Amino acid sequence: MKTICINCPMGCPLEITEKDGKITVVGNTCRRGLEYGISEYTRPVRTVTTLIKRADGRVVSVKTSVPIPKEKMFDVLERMRTIVAPADCKIGDIAEHDTLGLGADIVITGVPAPLL
Repeated sequence: MKTICINCPMGCPLEITEKDGKITVVGNTCRRGLEYGISEYTRPVRTVTTLIKRADGRVVSVKTSVPIPKEKMFDVLERMRTIVAPADCKIGDIAEHDTLGLGADIVITGVPAPLL
């Protein structure tokens, strides 16, 4: 399997193979690349970010509090489409706890600037 490490700005091209139950990562320049390669091969996860509606019709940015299994990304995005944050929400507020039972909260990461 070939991929690009996303753990740091280096963007190392990785080649990940498995033989006799041993996973080998080639191309990483640091330990984080090795760990990323093994994780990406065995159980890929992603942090999901998007915008959700606020009760006053504006939008706020959100993200999952922890990375979720990659195969659940679109399920989480679909769920996020239904969440409406309070109009007075602040950065760090939880818009939803334990989304889809995955152990990830939906966290407010940005709010719109005040209207002039």
